[in-house]
Amino acid sequence: MKTTLLKYTLVTVMFLISCKEESKAQKSGANHSVVNNANPETAKRNTSIPPAFDGQTRIKAVKTKTGYTVEAINAELGRPWAIVNFTEGRFLTTDKSGHMHIISADGQSISRITGFPAVDDKGQGGMLDVALDPDYATNRTIYWSFTEPFKEGNHTAVGKGRISDDEQRVENPQVIFRATPTYDGDKHYGSRLAFDQQGMLYLSTGERSDRKTRPLAQDQQTYYGKIIRITRDGKAAPGNPVPAGWKPEIFATGLRNPQGIAFHPETGELWEAEMGPKGGDEINLILAGKNYGWPTITYGEEYSGLTIGSGIGHKEELEQPVYFWDPSVSPSGIDFYTGSIEEWKNNLFVGCLSGNKIIRLVIEGHKVTGEEWLLEDQNERFRDVLSGADGNLYGVTDSGKLYKISKK
Repeated sequence: MKTTLLKYTLVTVMFLISCKEESKAQKSGANHSVVNNANPETAKRNTSIPPAFDGQTRIKAVKTKTGYTVEAINAELGRPWAIVNFTEGRFLTTDKSGHMHIISADGQSISRITGFPAVDDKGQGGMLDVALDPDYATNRTIYWSFTEPFKEGNHTAVGKGRISDDEQRVENPQVIFRATPTYDGDKHYGSRLAFDQQGMLYLSTGERSDRKTRPLAQDQQTYYGKIIRITRDGKAAPGNPVPAGWKPEIFATGLRNPQGIAFHPETGELWEAEMGPKGGDEINLILAGKNYGWPTITYGEEYSGLTIGSGIGHKEELEQPVYFWDPSVSPSGIDFYTGSIEEWKNNLFVGCLSGNKIIRLVIEGHKVTGEEWLLEDQNERFRDVLSGADGNLYGVTDSGKLYKISKK
């Protein structure tokens, strides 16, 4: 009798605790379910550099409750680097080889756009990002970032042109901005593009990877390791911060290889994802005139295992990442979700290369409050992600696939 009573009491206590915890979650207004307190990452960190604040890395895991389907709707995209929403429910993608594709709304039909300036597609270079002019409906103008060959080297450049009426070529292509100096290398071009609500164009640039170019991320007379803000003609945008000694096109500085930028759909704030070295991949909230620290501060180390600089993750007057990963996941394109899965609304989705997945980050205010790893079973390098105009989530991979993630 005592044994039976004890079992009944324990079950009752556990039930009450469970109900209490569920009630707490409901009262918090959380739009996701917490799996447990453990982040999906289980591997050991590369460095012992402590985070600057709680929740800056390895935040609690969350799991999507809504049913969704995953489909690879095309596997013949070539070498895609970017995907954006296009007209009539279609998509526009870039190909590193130097052209673009228009993809039908169902993903089944592909047509090519040619006529672009030559690209240097060695290594990480080539035709990279694309953005539609805010007035595309009337002027048919697009902008693209690419690796422009020049003499014995190359640099990140921004081109501008009109898509012909038959959608087969770009007309009157011109280069409106060059992220100089030119350098003979094949890495860290950055290269994401995005327009703000004022119609100004943002470009992310990398510091070209090598140790001799790395310090230029802290040189405000070069365009390496920066967020650039320009007009549609490639001039310094009005309202840029221009601290003393900065080139007028520079909006923010101190970045390594930022392959992702996106504006929050409600706040209009600019968020950025960048690849760290061995560890130290970052998500940053980009503010005008701020310095994000690379290579003075980092949460990673050299690929050889050696310490970078003084081996510190924070320093006065240098900005902290909102979030970081160690080991690296190699974040590339990012986008905020505005689609049909309610619990994903305004979550940040991150395409990962070496991580072979898409990461979903729940963001509340300026903090990451949950992390989920998606599509790991596909074993693909996700180069870019897109919140589609049709309410679905899309991703393109280095293997040439187009994925569609839709609500069941």
